[in-house]
Amino acid sequence: MSNSMALALTVARVWVGIVMFAHGWRHLQSVRSGPGMANWFESLGLKPGKLHAWNVTLTELAVGPALVLGLFTPAAYGGTAAILLVALATNHWKNGFFINSPGEGWEYVGTLAVLSVALGALGPSKWSLDRELHIHFAFDHRKAAIVAVALGIGGTIAFLAAFWRPPKAKDAKS
Repeated sequence: MSNSMALALTVARVWVGIVMFAHGWRHLQSVRSGPGMANWFESLGLKPGKLHAWNVTLTELAVGPALVLGLFTPAAYGGTAAILLVALATNHWKNGFFINSPGEGWEYVGTLAVLSVALGALGPSKWSLDRELHIHFAFDHRKAAIVAVALGIGGTIAFLAAFWRPPKAKDAKS
């Protein structure tokens, strides 16, 4: 792997890790401040809301540093993609594509999810803990892609099937 390719993968990995950790940190403050975030998850049809608020928060707090360090990179990217795809399905899809649409569209979460699966398949770069710890599956593009897709897309489908019960639209005649 050339140094320029390693640099590009490292910069992308570190940036996505910082973004995820920042979101997790913000969510941690929300979860600790009261039931607002849990109630919001319940309003989306994700019950129990408290469990899902903590699930998202802890996942973001875990995948962020994992990506920054390049540790279990395809799995961290898969977890990132899953969180973003669940957000896309449960909250952003109905608001259209553009992030500046009322209610925030899915452009941002969709872009980060696609990039996470793609970058997860490419591996962490030669500058990573995966390399230093000889975590070989992270560098086998086929295995890395399987992990990123299985966790990202498979995890999303399994999560939504198990936990998402979209609220029913209110009857217009009521």
